[in-house]
Amino acid sequence: MTTTTIAASAPPLPQDLTAVLKRMRMPYLRAAAPEVLATAKAQRWDPTEVLRVLLAEEARGRDEATRAMRRKTAGLPAGKTFESWREHDSSIPVPTQSALAALEWVHRAENLAISGPSGTGKTHFVEALAHKVIDAGMRVSWFTLESLTAAIGRAQVDGSTSKVIARITRAELIVVDDIGMLPSGQAAAEAFYRLVDATYERRSLAVTSNIHPAGFDTIMPKTLATAAVDRLLHHAHVIITEGTSLRLAEATAGRGVVPLN
Repeated sequence: MTTTTIAASAPPLPQDLTAVLKRMRMPYLRAAAPEVLATAKAQRWDPTEVLRVLLAEEARGRDEATRAMRRKTAGLPAGKTFESWREHDSSIPVPTQSALAALEWVHRAENLAISGPSGTGKTHFVEALAHKVIDAGMRVSWFTLESLTAAIGRAQVDGSTSKVIARITRAELIVVDDIGMLPSGQAAAEAFYRLVDATYERRSLAVTSNIHPAGFDTIMPKTLATAAVDRLLHHAHVIITEGTSLRLAEATAGRGVVPLN
């Protein structure tokens, strides 16, 4: 008798056992139990093996649900991962890509600053790193400078700024994407400084920008920009991307859309 046959004929759990598993909030064990128990009976598993398989299924299901929830709450922009990343098309050296993907810098609460022209893969690479961080059991918070400014601004209205910053910095990696794409005023500079100061030597902060962080004082009030960049770069890996836009190259080559029939 095959496992498929067993699964098809597996009897449902008794109602009282189902009720207990619901009460104990073990949905993944409950779903797997009929098939596992039928297989265990047919193949004469040791009871400890049955228990191990059922608990492993519950742990697996919970881990997958946690990762899915963290992806949803992170606010990642496009779902881009390393599966769609073409490492040899990037100007970032491949050994550097591999070292950053190992995530040791996140465990050490170090920062990452990637700057370069638009379309050179900055956001894609950082988002792929963010997905790896979530897969490794950690949390991510993703912002643009504009969305960060809006979040801090709303908190200032009701006096909950400290609580909002604390909530953001519960994540092991915080990303601020595309700094410098739009003009930044006093409010943006204050929000960015608050975040950099709160994460300093406690959490990893990754920023992407079309200008080097040393030039942030050209888009923000100088005093706040200088203080923020000083903390940002103290424990940071600084990456400069080069070349023409990969998006423009794909569009020019006709790979930006599916051809019309």
